[in-house]
Amino acid sequence: MKSERDDTPVLITEAAQSHDDDLAARKRKYLIMMAMRLPCLVLAGVFHDTWVLALVFIVISIPLPWIAVLIANDRPPRKAEQVNRYERTPTAIEGGNHPVIESEA
Repeated sequence: MKSERDDTPVLITEAAQSHDDDLAARKRKYLIMMAMRLPCLVLAGVFHDTWVLALVFIVISIPLPWIAVLIANDRPPRKAEQVNRYERTPTAIEGGNHPVIESEA
C-alpha cells in the first residue's frame, strides 16, 4: 500500500533572519541608495549648461540620503508564505471511538 507522502521540507521554527544577516542586508541597501546619489550629482555638474536638467538631477539627489536611512533602518516585513507544517494525526491507539467491553458480572 503506497502512502501519499508530501516530500516538501517541514518548517519547525518561525525564527527570523539572524541579526548579522539582517544588518548586512540593511547596509547593502543603504550603500546602494547612497551610491545612486553620486552619479546624480556628477550628471548635474555635466549638464550645468542645461539648467533644467541639472536641477532635475539635484532634486533627485536631495532626498536620497533621507530615503536611504529610512529603508536601512526599517526592519523587513514578515513573510506571508504557505509553509509545510507538521500536523500530528491521531493513531488508532491514541484517539477515536473505541468499543467498550463490559463484563456481565
